[in-house]
Parts: sequence; C-alpha cells; structure tokens
Amino acid sequence: MQMHTVKVHPSKALLPREEQLAWKIAGVATDKVAVEKAVSAMIINRIIDNAAVAIAAINRRPVVSARGMALGHKKKEGGATVFGMPAGTTVSPEWAAWANGTAVRELDMHDTFLAADYSHPGDNIPPVLAVAQAMGRSGRDLIRGLATGYEIHINLVRAICLHEHKVDHIAHLCPASAAGIGTLLGLKQEVIFQSVQQALHTSISFRQSRKGEISSWKAYAPAHAGKLAVEAVDRCMRGEGAPSPIYEGEDSVIAWVLAGRTQADSKGRKTVYDPDYYQVPLPALGEPKRAILDSYTKEHSAEYQSQALIDLAFRMREDITDWDSIEKIIIHTSHHTHYVIGTGANDPQKMDPKASRETLDHSIMYIFAVALQDGSWHHVDSYAPKRAGRADTVRLWHKIETREAPEWTERYHSKDPDTLAFGGRVEILFKDGTKKVDELGVANAHPRGAKPFGRADYIRKFLTLTDGIITPREANRFIEAAEGVLSLKAGELSALNVALPKGTLAESKPGIF
Repeated sequence: MQMHTVKVHPSKALLPREEQLAWKIAGVATDKVAVEKAVSAMIINRIIDNAAVAIAAINRRPVVSARGMALGHKKKEGGATVFGMPAGTTVSPEWAAWANGTAVRELDMHDTFLAADYSHPGDNIPPVLAVAQAMGRSGRDLIRGLATGYEIHINLVRAICLHEHKVDHIAHLCPASAAGIGTLLGLKQEVIFQSVQQALHTSISFRQSRKGEISSWKAYAPAHAGKLAVEAVDRCMRGEGAPSPIYEGEDSVIAWVLAGRTQADSKGRKTVYDPDYYQVPLPALGEPKRAILDSYTKEHSAEYQSQALIDLAFRMREDITDWDSIEKIIIHTSHHTHYVIGTGANDPQKMDPKASRETLDHSIMYIFAVALQDGSWHHVDSYAPKRAGRADTVRLWHKIETREAPEWTERYHSKDPDTLAFGGRVEILFKDGTKKVDELGVANAHPRGAKPFGRADYIRKFLTLTDGIITPREANRFIEAAEGVLSLKAGELSALNVALPKGTLAESKPGIF
C-alpha cells in the first residue's frame, strides 16, 4: 500500500491533478490488476448477503416507497432489475440503485468496516450492479467493479474521520461507488477523476440522520449516495467536469467541513494550509485490491458495535432467573459505542419504549436488555412494539448504562488486526451485592470470532431471512447464479435479481413519479 498525504492548498497554488487524491483514486480504478480468488469469493458472499437482507425487508414501508418511486422510471430496454420484481421488469439504473440500496440497508444487517469512520461497504453493490445490468456487462466485469468500490470505500474509512465533524458516512460511499462504476465500464482515468469529485461534492450530508429520533432516512441515505454516483458518472461520461480539487481545494470539503474547519476555528483561517490532515492508503500500481477481506458481516440485525455485546449477553444470561434481582448493568466500551449507541449520546429516545425501530437499533441499552432476557435475536420480533414495551424489559433496560473505557477505545482504533476489537466488558451488579463480569472483543461471526462466517453461513443467512417470502426454487436459483457469477456472460446479470411470487409485493402510496 502507498500512503497519500492530503492537505489543503490555496487556489493560486494550482495543485497538479497528479497530486490530488481524486486522481489517485481514479488511478486505482483504472489499474487492470487481476482480482484474487479469495476476493472474488468474498464478493460473492456479500452479493448473497445483500440479497438476504433486502428480501427480508422487501415489504417494509421505506423499501416499498423506494420501489414505488423506482417503478415510476421503467425502461423497455437497457434497464436494471428491482429486488422483488420479475427480472423482466427493469428501471433506469440510478433508480434501481435507489430501490435496491434502500432494501439492503433497511434492516441494518449487511457488512461493515470500522476504522477512522463507519461504513457498510456492501452499499456499493446496488449501484455497481445496476449499471452493470443496464450496460450489459458480464459477471467478471461486475466483480472487478465491486473490488474497486470496496477498496476505495474501506481505505477512505481507514484514514478520514467524518463523524467527528458530524458528516454522515455516505460521503465516502459515493466516491467509492463512482470509482467502482468506472472500473466496471473501463472508463478513462480523466472521466473517473471527475466522477469521483462530483460524487463527493453532491453527497455531503450530516449525522442528524443518526441522531435523536432516527427516521427511515437512515436506510435511504446510502441508496441516495448510490443514485448520486450513477448520475455523476453519467454526466462525466458525457464530458462534464466537477469542482476541483474537491478534497484539497481552498474551499473544499476538507477546508470547510472536515479537519481544515477545525484547524481554522482553533488557530485561524490563514493556518488552514499548514497541517497534513490525512494519510490515505491506496494500492500501488499492480497491487491486488484486497480491502474487502478486512470487512465483516452481521449475524444480528443491529448496529455493528452491538454485535459482540449481543453474543456476550447470550453468554452472560446463564443462571440469571430473576431480572428484577439486577441492580445495575455497566457496559465498559469504546468512545464510539458509548457516544453513538450508548448513554453518552444523551438521547432520551434511546431509552423510550415507543421509539422507532431505527432508534432502538442504535440503543445498546435496549439491545443488551432484550438479548440478555431472550438469549436470541430476531430482525423483526426483537424490535416489535410489544417486545419493546414489556414492563420487565423496560425496568431492566433503564438499569443499563455505558461508560467509555480507554483500553476499549484503544482497541477499537488499533491498527493491529489481532487486537482490534468492537465489544466491551460488562458488569452485572445484583441487589444482594454479588456481580457477574465478562467481556468479548469481537462478535462470533467476525473473522477472529468464535464462529467466523463462511460461504455456508452466508447461504444459511439467506435461506433463513427469505424463508416464507420467496419460493425454494427461486432461492436455489439465485444461490446458484450468485455462486456462478464469474460465468455469467454479458447481459446475463439479471440472474442476480430475486423475485417474489406474484401478488405478494406490497404497493406504495402514490407520489409524484
């Protein structure tokens, strides 16, 4: 890997494009290095994973609404498929990216990568796949495009923290998807360069979408980024340009929104050109794109930082027969977990039994209480209003607090894969003065966990989540197509769609489209 220093430059410096991060990203996208077998295999796993969570959410209101909007943009030819619909029904690719991206994100149960920032790199799959279908590309083309999307997304997340500046993490997703589409289509570096810049420029939004009363926009946000990426590439293929340099410019994202803004606020705007703000790792020319292998999926439908703690709750519940015997539960965990999904967020909604599913999904207090009581986690039942409002659960839930522990924050940010951890240490204090203490660093499904996910687990997850929604024949057909994606010829990628039986798809309320 090569490290690329990113800082802010005055306009008069006329920073050469060869020194700009967006140009270097485009260089990675145009590199024709072969995709390794292990990478191709993991991409196939994630294609299966995305379809699983999308179909499980297929008739939830946000997904129904997104699908209804997409179906207002049908194409007779040259379109892309929409999850749930027959493969012969196609829409404009940016709208397929919107509908399918929303379906994938709705249950918050697909893959994740955590470093300087948060990410769900599987969000690259819907826009890249949609363009691949619309442009008649092959399975091998798709795999190459997705390898780039994952590589750029994960490496931006390794280096550039967005959340400390209250910027939502789709600002890394959109440029990555644009780069992935560029690889897929074999575009020139100049076109991808402009596309990456347009993608970043149009995708800056803020973390209020994950704060307070979290709405359905949490599912729409990455889908919106995918849609923007498709549109950005389309414009640039037609010869249009973008604000440049988008990362390093005098009035750029870094200068006025990210670390440059912090520098200017503390030491004056004139000092914004002084620091080196970020070191972004990117593969050298000819170096394989392997970043996807550092990411991990979810076994449980909840915020990733709760995955290990759910597994820990399952382990700690043994021998506890009376929930009211518990005086207090303290979760010692990382800064991120404490302030994003813990009591450090200071969100009263995270303790509210009437909160939305999206909010409960971001309350480790609620999640740990239910996991402790039930010894299981279900993507629907564990969030049901009746379940959230159960009196003994509410009592237990309100006895839970999180505390930031420096050692867990350090492990969360560790660059050593052997010490990297996203869990915590839990103390259960009982009214009789006894206590129970245990800790878990990574989820069971993590590559270093007790039961790392392999192909059989991804297929099991797909079959479990789609059971009763699609026919066994359709499930088997899709799995066969996904596992054989490298054999799919140009124009055959509609095989990666998953269709529901006729008459079982919910219809959205009418809108403009």
